Amino acid sequence: MPIGVSKLAAASASSSQRSRRRQRNPSSASSSLGGIPTASKKSAIQTIYDVSKDVFAAAAPGFQPLPSDVARLSGFLNGLKLQDVGLDASMPYLRADPDEGHPTVTYLHFADSPKLTFGVFCLPESAVIPLHDHPGMTVFSKILLGSMHIKSYDWVKTPPTGARLAKLKTDTIFDASSETVVLYPENGGNLHCFTAATPCVVLDVMGPPYCQTQGRDCAYYDVKATRGGEDGQYAWLKQVRCTFKIDTFHMGLNIRK
Repeated sequence: MPIGVSKLAAASASSSQRSRRRQRNPSSASSSLGGIPTASKKSAIQTIYDVSKDVFAAAAPGFQPLPSDVARLSGFLNGLKLQDVGLDASMPYLRADPDEGHPTVTYLHFADSPKLTFGVFCLPESAVIPLHDHPGMTVFSKILLGSMHIKSYDWVKTPPTGARLAKLKTDTIFDASSETVVLYPENGGNLHCFTAATPCVVLDVMGPPYCQTQGRDCAYYDVKATRGGEDGQYAWLKQVRCTFKIDTFHMGLNIRK
């Protein structure tokens, strides 16, 4: 999602469909986390970037990595722990503010390039990332802490006008012991929503990044109706105006690119 503080602020201001992001100074983020990640933690983040750079080297809208590359990146992410990326369960981003009503989701941005972007989403208990899409993108998601309910859909081939028919892909609880979930441009649950069953942290690696100028903005949806069928459950999804707010911190890490 984010592509850096200055660019992100401009992109966010130019689109009513993107999630509304409140920008924070990187120094305040590192202070809340107890400091910038140490060399060993930076090494793990650098490795994520290096492997992802290879996997997404040919990334373009509709790109889908080779199965061997999916296995390589997923295998590395499967072995990650929260502390490997310099974070811990005492982060203030995992505690809900009772004065804010809905718990706030926080995004900690690690690195990006024209081909990919990655970071972690921090969700207090009961926080929700609403149903949204990833147009032309491949996304690797690995839960590093806690558990969350993931519900996902893929589009059924229908004309993209009004409410569109989608087929249910996933409707279950995942936790830190679960393997990396991978979604693709046309399958794997390209539209999904997250609901935190406990305070949780999920690492996302995605590519190519969202790009409004290329017609690949993030869109949000409501489920208007559902129906069953012989081959699964379906829902009519209608695009809605974004009211979702997220706090974003650019971590300012010195990643070798």
